Amino acid sequence: MALFEFRHTVRRMFIELGHFALILAFMVAIIQTVVPFVGAQKGWRGWMALGEPAATTQFLLVGFSFAALTYAFVTSDFSLRLVVLNSHTDKPMLYKITGVWGNHEGSMLLWVLIVALFGAMAAWFGGNLPPALRARVLAVQASIGVAFYAFILFTSNPFLRLQTPPMNGQDLNPLLQDPGLAFHPPFLYLGYVGLSMSFSFAVAALIEGRVDAAWGRWVRPWTLAAWLFLTIGIALGSWWAYYELGWGGFWFWDPVENASFMPWLLAAALLHSAIVVEKREALKAWTILLAILAFGFSLIGTFIVRSGVITSVHAFANDPERGVFILGILAIFMGGALTLYAARAAAMEARGVFSMVSRESALVLNNILLAVSAFVVFVGTVWPLVAELAFDRKLSVGAPFFDAAFTPFMVVLAVVLPIGAILPWKRARLGRSMRPLWGVLVLSIVLGALIWVIQTGNTMLAPVGGALALWLVGGAVSDLWQRAGRGDVASKLGRLSRLPRADWGKAVAHAGLGVTFFGIAALTAWTVEDIRVAQVGESFRVGNYELALSEVKQVRGPNFISTRAEVAVFQNSDRIALLYPEKRVYPVAQMPTTEAAILNGFARDIYVVIGDPQQGGGWAVRTYIKPFANWIWAGAIIMALGGCLSLSDRRYRVAAGARKAPSDAVPAE
Repeated sequence: MALFEFRHTVRRMFIELGHFALILAFMVAIIQTVVPFVGAQKGWRGWMALGEPAATTQFLLVGFSFAALTYAFVTSDFSLRLVVLNSHTDKPMLYKITGVWGNHEGSMLLWVLIVALFGAMAAWFGGNLPPALRARVLAVQASIGVAFYAFILFTSNPFLRLQTPPMNGQDLNPLLQDPGLAFHPPFLYLGYVGLSMSFSFAVAALIEGRVDAAWGRWVRPWTLAAWLFLTIGIALGSWWAYYELGWGGFWFWDPVENASFMPWLLAAALLHSAIVVEKREALKAWTILLAILAFGFSLIGTFIVRSGVITSVHAFANDPERGVFILGILAIFMGGALTLYAARAAAMEARGVFSMVSRESALVLNNILLAVSAFVVFVGTVWPLVAELAFDRKLSVGAPFFDAAFTPFMVVLAVVLPIGAILPWKRARLGRSMRPLWGVLVLSIVLGALIWVIQTGNTMLAPVGGALALWLVGGAVSDLWQRAGRGDVASKLGRLSRLPRADWGKAVAHAGLGVTFFGIAALTAWTVEDIRVAQVGESFRVGNYELALSEVKQVRGPNFISTRAEVAVFQNSDRIALLYPEKRVYPVAQMPTTEAAILNGFARDIYVVIGDPQQGGGWAVRTYIKPFANWIWAGAIIMALGGCLSLSDRRYRVAAGARKAPSDAVPAE
């Protein structure tokens, strides 16, 4: 008994230390905001240097706090209110851990942990930055942390205690008890919060009054990392929605889905725009604005998810008071940054000039398409709220609007990308630059025409999607081949292996986008759907496959009760698979979930969902044949691989060739 009391006391002390560490991190963030900034303004080396140990200390403190909260979930410490609301002793260990961020308070602690992580990484790997710029970047990054520490401690404290702990908790939302969604939020937050570094670099450059090629080189790896993590996070969320929700789709244009998609589009635009700043010292003002807007849309996404003003199945909280706090953070950071942007307009005069036909112009068009498409998604997302507030009308903006308004911009973007990638800088001749692409263009048109001829429907989606996919992939291959120079095949292959990883990364990412385009077009155009009431032992045909409902029985899981069906799948009289769709009920949370059974394949998925028993006997069964569904996520993986290749380029790791500012700092007196 004494040993139990001792362990309980130690556990409570550890968790209380986590709370205390969070408060200390808040204080360190305040110091990191003020001291390095003043040092940079005054030119005091000692004050500027304080930013680096402060960033490391802040990260260690908030990391300890996060570890303490994780420990509380793992040990099922029900004296903590958050653990009671989001955990249960019967829950598998994976979901006890993911329960830490599967709620509002814990996810916000993960948010500030990642803010501190990126600040610490800027301190650890920012040796090539001029001391004043590094100090200002760390100060701006810490100020973001200060705002969210205050938000957590004053409105969303994860360490609140219960005077009388219950014997057990209320369990985590069953929809979140899934491997795909377990890792989706951390990657998404790494992308969301990673854009804070681009924002910090932009604001620091505005304060300093200097935006040049070196700045473009420094900001690119941070933006690339954020885009990479967002790509993985969005893909994981889409994959989870596909197999977990049982509706057979991969994207619903839900407000929370859009909240992550808008920063991804703007991050892609920022990434391409920073290239122009680095190579040609042009588009400075536009690049700075994109850096501000990309993080601004991350804050807007946080507001959408946590304020409750827009209904979503993914929303964490429904608390207007918290929403007002986040809105205040958004107003302060975006308002301040945009005001500074207006004041420093003269410092962002472009030096490089370029003709209408050039790589710069193609990148400008790329930026416009991405930014306008993000704005279209934003309008569709917030319009129901605007209509209700301004016109007292309840409206729903769904997939038809987004498909019609968003898709044309992506089609034009896909057409432009391969051409822009091969155009020379400053001035180009379109006819000459297109020579390597004529063969790809012909093959793309032929593929589109072939799909049009052989498909059974009359939709243009599949032919256009197929043609654009081949155009993007073939364009990426052609771009790499051109960069290998002239000579025989062996010498060109040798030069290809020596190309910078950033060149390979760009080509791989563009090819991945093409693969995703084809997957989306094929799945949307060619899906076969069958909804019926099936008796046990009955066979039915869907597409080219025969399915038989063999049995339906009750099974028990670790923390759920499941109605599980066995469905045999036949092709040409041969059984090719047994599928086990489930409908689960979680007794503690009193929530049902649908577990689709999917037979994955290279060219198609067979997707089966079991529904409720029917009054006349039998079971509701939904079956889909999903052509090329996995190509959607394969393309996302390829895009992420391209981002990893680019990020591993030595020029990004050490900012080779980046100019260091002359040291005119003086010691603080």
